Amino acid sequence: MARIDRQVDARRLLCPLPVIRTQDAATEMQPGEMLCVVATDPGVMNDIPAWCRINGHRVEMIEERADEIIITIKVGGFERD
Repeated sequence: MARIDRQVDARRLLCPLPVIRTQDAATEMQPGEMLCVVATDPGVMNDIPAWCRINGHRVEMIEERADEIIITIKVGGFERD
C-alpha cells in the first residue's frame, strides 16, 4: 500500500461537501503526494474521480469497506497530467 500523506474524513457528509473538503486538502499538498478520502456518500464514487480529471489529479484506488468508500488520490500539478 502506498504511503498516505494526508487524510480527509468526509464521513456523514453529503454532496458537494466531500468534494469541497477534498479540494481544500489537495490545494495544501505538493504534486506527487497521496491523499486518502474516507466517505459514506456513494456519490463520491463519481464526483471525486470527475473532479480529479478536471483538476489534474489521479485516482489510484477506490475501495468499499462496509459502509465506507476509501479513495486514494495522487495529487497532480493542478493541471491535466
